[in-house]
This record gives sequence, C-alpha cells and structure tokens, in this order.
Amino acid sequence: MGALAGALLLLLPPLLAPGLLRVATALAPGPFTLPLRVAAAAGRGSAPTPGPGPPAEPRADGLAFALEPSGGAANFLAMVDNLQGDSGRGYYLEVLIGTPPQTLQILVDTGSSNFAVAGAPHAYIDSYFDTERSSTYRPKGFDVTVKYTQGSWTGAVGEDVVTIRKGLNSSFLVNVATILESENFFLPGIKWNGILGLAYAALAKPSSSLQTFFDSLVAQADIADVFSMQMCGAGLPVAGSGTNGGSLVLGGVEPSLYKGDIWYTPIKEEWYYQIEILKLEIGGQSLNLDCREYNADKAIVDSGTTLLRLPQKVFGAVVEAVARTSLIPEFSAGFWTGSQLACWTNSETPWSYFPKISIYLRDENSSRSFRITILPQLYIQPMMGAGLNYECYRFGISPSTNALVIGATVMEGFYVVFDRARKRVGFAASPCAEIAGAPVSEISGPFSTDDIASNCVPTLPLNEPILWIVSYTLMSVCGVVLLVLIVLLLVPFRCRHLPRDPEVVSDESSLVRHRWK
Repeated sequence: MGALAGALLLLLPPLLAPGLLRVATALAPGPFTLPLRVAAAAGRGSAPTPGPGPPAEPRADGLAFALEPSGGAANFLAMVDNLQGDSGRGYYLEVLIGTPPQTLQILVDTGSSNFAVAGAPHAYIDSYFDTERSSTYRPKGFDVTVKYTQGSWTGAVGEDVVTIRKGLNSSFLVNVATILESENFFLPGIKWNGILGLAYAALAKPSSSLQTFFDSLVAQADIADVFSMQMCGAGLPVAGSGTNGGSLVLGGVEPSLYKGDIWYTPIKEEWYYQIEILKLEIGGQSLNLDCREYNADKAIVDSGTTLLRLPQKVFGAVVEAVARTSLIPEFSAGFWTGSQLACWTNSETPWSYFPKISIYLRDENSSRSFRITILPQLYIQPMMGAGLNYECYRFGISPSTNALVIGATVMEGFYVVFDRARKRVGFAASPCAEIAGAPVSEISGPFSTDDIASNCVPTLPLNEPILWIVSYTLMSVCGVVLLVLIVLLLVPFRCRHLPRDPEVVSDESSLVRHRWK
C-alpha cells in the first residue's frame, strides 16, 4: 500500500492531449486517470493515412461483433499459430480467395454467421477482394445487410473458392459477401479486411438457408463439426503496434494447445454459442444474484467481442464488489464506465490490488458445475501510447443491454472448444495464458448445483400471459362481430364488392424479426 499511497490523482479533461498533464495539488491514495483516447496503431511500415472527412473516434470498448480429429483432410499441428491480432482489434486468419488467389486477413467471430470481405477500397484497410479479377467468382444476384452490436455493412452475395493455407491446403467453394458499404465496421488501426462468422446458420443473413463458411468446410473437407480457439494476448498491451499470436483449429482439438482436462458446458440453443451461467464470484465471494440475471436474455461465447460484457444489473454488482474488495479505497467512476484510464508509474503494476473473478458454468452432468477464473491480468488491461513515465490500464468489463458476452477478455485465458457435433462448449487451461511463467487463469471443479435452480436460462412465464392473450382475443372477436351486426341492422344497404387491388400486399411473413447481437 505504501507505493500506492504515493500515486498522484490526476484527471485529464477530454480536450487536453495526454502530454499536457495537469498535476493535482494534493496526494491521493489512488492512481491518476486519463481519458480513454487510444491512438491508432501504425500501419505496416508507415503511419496510417486518414480517410476523407472527420476522423473516427476510437472506441473505448474495442470490438463488439455480436453473430474432433478426423482422418486425413486436416493437419491440426499446421494450424497452430495461424492467428494474429489482439483483444482490442480482434484475432484474424489469413485466407486466400478467388482464382488467381487474393490474400486477405479475416477476423474470426464466433458471434455471427456470415463470411464477408471488403469488396471496395476503404480508408482503414490496405486491400480488398476484387471480384472482377477472379475467374471462379459467381454472383448470386442478391444483397445482404448485417448489423452488429458495433457497426454494420451491406454487400453483394456470391460464391468463390477459398484456401486456408495453414492446415487445409485444398480449395473449397463457399458463400461470400463482398462489402460495398459499411458504417463503423472497418475502424482505424485494424489489420483485417473481412469477417468470418463461425456461429450457427440460424444467424446467417439474409436467411438461415445461406450455407455458412464452416458448414461448407465440414461438408467438403471431411472434417468433424468441431473447431477450437486459443487467443494469446493475456497481459499484453491492447491495440499495441505489434500483434500477438493465436490458433484456430478447424475440425477438432490440438492437444499441444491446452493443459489438463477440457471441461464442457452444454449449448442451450444453436444460434449463438449460448451457454448457461450459474453464478459469479468476486474474490471468492458470490454476488448472490438470481442465476437468471446472468443469462438475461442470453449468455454467449463470442470471439468477436473484446470485453467481458455483463447485463446492467450484474455489471453494477460486479463493479461494486471489485471496488469493495480491491485495495484501492477511492476510484474515479470514469474508469469503471470505460471513459478513463487508470495510470501508475512504471515501477509498479496494479494487478495485485484487484480480486479474481470466477464464472460458474453448468457441467454436462446437470447436477454439477465447474468454474473458470480470470485473474486481474486479464481484465485490468494495459494500454499503449499514454505516456513515457507511467503505464495506463483500462477496465476490461462493460455493461450490456441484451446479453452476457464472454469475449476476448475471458477467452484469452483459455483454450475454447466449440463442439457443435455434441452441442457443447469446452474450456481448458491455455499454456499461453501466462505472464512471467505464472498463469493468469484457472479452471476447477466439479461443484454441486444443489443450491442453484435447475434452469437458469430465462423463459417467458407462459401460463398467465397465454390466458390474458386468449381472453383479449375472444373479447376482441366478440366485439367485432357485435359491431358488424349492429351496423347491418341499423344501416341496411347494398354492399359493392370492389375488385382487389393486385398491387396491395398484406403478408405477415414480410415482418421478419431478426435477432442480432
């Protein structure tokens, strides 16, 4: 506490540059804070050139894009280290597309289902897929629009051959959308120019009948309906100038990428990778919330989301518990909301001041659970470019309005297996989730679920609403019939039956309700 007590409390107004620090006149027991303004990382060999118009405001929360071994075809060892990236800008895979092949870097997103690549130049990307240069590209004659928690794009749907150089050397015919217009999708500093949605076809746009990239691979490449991910950015600066490694294993599990056992939790519904969370603990103490609060309205595993995102009520409880159990008596509210960075001098790191966070998941045996735990090194995240004499950190957890999302903040601590064949998601200890040889994540179990509800996934209380709906429907029908009878009795006249206008369409099926992240 001695070093911490000597830290300066500094609050930088948003209009001041990070270099113009205004020092407070009094010493305070906490770190000083800066507004969260992350400079875009330098491009390959040169500074990035801004596009026309006002520069985009860097986001405090990074990305938020919320859609088994088999014989012969796949070489899992060759897939090791086939990813690059970091949690702030996502992890991406090199893909060759078209004939002759054009090389693109594709963001791996387990929270969406469309495969899409840039189809036109953009200020923030260095290359795009030129369909006119590919002799094997075939348009399908319709467009598609996809909206994410952050950003959206519109493009033309077609099909072409793709090759994944590391592990799958053959070419496969897949559906691909070429992005022609986008909003807040391509951001400053990113190093990818497309997105690979690995969720279920139920999320595919414009409809689930559009075969997904991974479904095409399973059908054509003779691989199992399983893939797994390792993201190796634990404790490293978010959105730094370099890139970290990672692995995407298509078709199974690579033993060299994990330690110990793989613990599996069932997939509750096949759209996102929706799982069931039973409880959260901060520093070993349960939040004591109704377990349905953690799953409102869904809990998903999403590599395309940067942070651990929590429903608003859960987020408030977590912030209160972290603040209470940490060794920092006072903290700026802006740090918790993501608008400010907390900074310490270079001689100290803040991780020892914060508690562990544990998430309990239901085991395949529903009477048991297991626990995945992240240490502060994963959710108190170092940032680049803040200053020379101090290190600044952000809070790697944010509130959500519609889901609990296990994003890169948590996934960087584990080897994660998406076993679609057996409807389950697995977690195992990752060898790369270490800092100075010490692990920054833990996994343990089994634990009893006797004190937890048998189903923590919220469902509509059906009985009472159905009775009300039936009652109001019957009353409405009776009212309409009575009104027609009164009109016929009081105002007798001859009805003219006009021909139906063929241009008027009344089709209830045209009111499509999409569920986006």
